[in-house]
Amino acid sequence: MTNEQLAQALLEAVRAQRFEETPDALQGGSPVGVHPSIDLAVVAFPRHGAPVHANVLFSRDFPAGVVGEVDITDGPVRNIRFVADLQDQFGVSIAWQPGSDWRRLPWRPLMGQGACRFVAPYPASLFKLLVLVACGRIVDAGRSQWETRISANCGTRSLAEWALEMTKDSSDEATTVLIAHLHACGMLGTEDRGPHALHRLFTAQGLAGLRVAGTRADGGWNNAAGAGVGQLQMTAWDTARLLWLIDPDAPPAPWMPEGSPSLLGESREHVLHCLREQRLHDTLSSGALAGLRGFVRGIPAHLPGAADDSAGRGEVRFLHKTGNTENCSANAGIVQSKKAGGRHYVVALISNLGSRYAPDPACATTWKLPALGAAIDRIMKDFLEI
Repeated sequence: MTNEQLAQALLEAVRAQRFEETPDALQGGSPVGVHPSIDLAVVAFPRHGAPVHANVLFSRDFPAGVVGEVDITDGPVRNIRFVADLQDQFGVSIAWQPGSDWRRLPWRPLMGQGACRFVAPYPASLFKLLVLVACGRIVDAGRSQWETRISANCGTRSLAEWALEMTKDSSDEATTVLIAHLHACGMLGTEDRGPHALHRLFTAQGLAGLRVAGTRADGGWNNAAGAGVGQLQMTAWDTARLLWLIDPDAPPAPWMPEGSPSLLGESREHVLHCLREQRLHDTLSSGALAGLRGFVRGIPAHLPGAADDSAGRGEVRFLHKTGNTENCSANAGIVQSKKAGGRHYVVALISNLGSRYAPDPACATTWKLPALGAAIDRIMKDFLEI
């Protein structure tokens, strides 16, 4: 499979879901009507041969989809002009409201100079992946240790325990504690005099589409704190490449200079443990939702703690993080077959398909996203396990 063939397969997989027909609770269950914004990136790691990669994007501006033009030795997507998600003075995510007129909205540039404008949806709690990596970096740099005890109103735990709680359960309280700790350790800060350390790191790694802006020293990171929508941003391509950089079984990143040090050192083991233990299999994978009416199986991931002879068993390990709000859903992670020599790939999806499109209160999003996850996994299985 070539990069072009993978891109075509992903385009067809997204088109097959007919996302524009997704029922929207804000429209009384009528179809959303316009194509949702979907940013999808996949990198496959064949046992023999170079990685195969593709980034495809869909929106109301290009409902048939666009292939992101990337040079893996260069990095950025060349034909896309990303603009940041936004909210109005009342904290409403106005880009995704029914009847929203994009011609009248005050878009703010995020990155890129391409001809195709793409509104990058808020990544929701997927941004906690960036916080987790930042925690790993301060441990590797000796500015903190996984054993460091950190006290907050909600308790006292080690840095390792807070990181696991943030990732495993997507705890907002743990995220607040970690954001404050990253400020105290000099990894985050105000940017009055230039980018803070985490942004400098992402730029040095060629990942300028990853943004953690507007957070506060007291740990504030949501809309009310001045961060949240439009300040916490991720693109699928840069998210997939971040996962590539922390994947111990992936080949060296070709966009980085030869001999570059690993993004994470000894901290990587705990970072991967946190991603492995993530319990919210409700977006590209859906095992946590088994038994619900209309259940659609996504990436066949093994649920954390499940026995191999239980209903939670799966074909693959999915080390991942999800994100979900009323308006947005995201999921990104490393997929590895449980059997030796099986499929190995990274996937990242960021969309505006939030919980308002869910068919059941227990669901995070439409069943169309796990269906897409299953389609992606079939493509990868057919390619990587021949």
